[in-house]
Amino acid sequence: MTTNPILLKVSGLKVAYGGIQAVKGISFEVRQGELVSLIGANGAGKTTTLKAITGTQPVADGDIEYLGRSIKGQGAWDLVKQGLVMVPEGRGTFTRMTITENLQMGAFVRSDGEIDADIDKVFTLFPRLKERRHQLAGTMSGGEQQMLAMGRALMARPKVLLLDEPSMGLSPIMVDKIFEVVDDIHKRGTTILLVEQNAARALGLADRGYVMDSGQITMDGEAKALLDDPKVRAAYLGE
Repeated sequence: MTTNPILLKVSGLKVAYGGIQAVKGISFEVRQGELVSLIGANGAGKTTTLKAITGTQPVADGDIEYLGRSIKGQGAWDLVKQGLVMVPEGRGTFTRMTITENLQMGAFVRSDGEIDADIDKVFTLFPRLKERRHQLAGTMSGGEQQMLAMGRALMARPKVLLLDEPSMGLSPIMVDKIFEVVDDIHKRGTTILLVEQNAARALGLADRGYVMDSGQITMDGEAKALLDDPKVRAAYLGE
């Protein structure tokens, strides 16, 4: 069992939209260096959970700890400065800015002199972005915009990177590329919480996983064990 420190800890989290409870008291943790996957069907509450963690959705009850301190109620801006960074579902690129300008925006919270060097690192990770660095983000394909959104998040030098459905709506070839890059980012030392409907691919990369259903965590464990579990295979892998 890993003894790395816990970077992100969610305890009894409840989130509601009006009278509807979308997240019903879930608890989980992410340790330094891990890739943890949160899987589940559409509408299970995965994205709502990430929004609550990153301060873009109010928390009804429970607590969220990051680096050992409660961050409940803090805004997304403050959390990015602390290294808790999310790539949202739908990518959210600045469509009227160039690729380079989008990456510079990712470093907006920084004041060091290494921003250009980090842009070069992103271009090494995503050669296609380098080829199109002067192109407007809005003229790119969905897969290219996903690469840009991930690259922009890396510019904030995250301690924990939250990825919300990075493969959604992409071609099979681009899905392969995105998961290859997620694996690469993880192997370079970034701690990742990956939310995905593609359970097989997500668990194939992850160290550990949590299964979410109707606002609750119904299973958790080592990723390989979940991948081999008949219940998971029947519910999420079509077997």
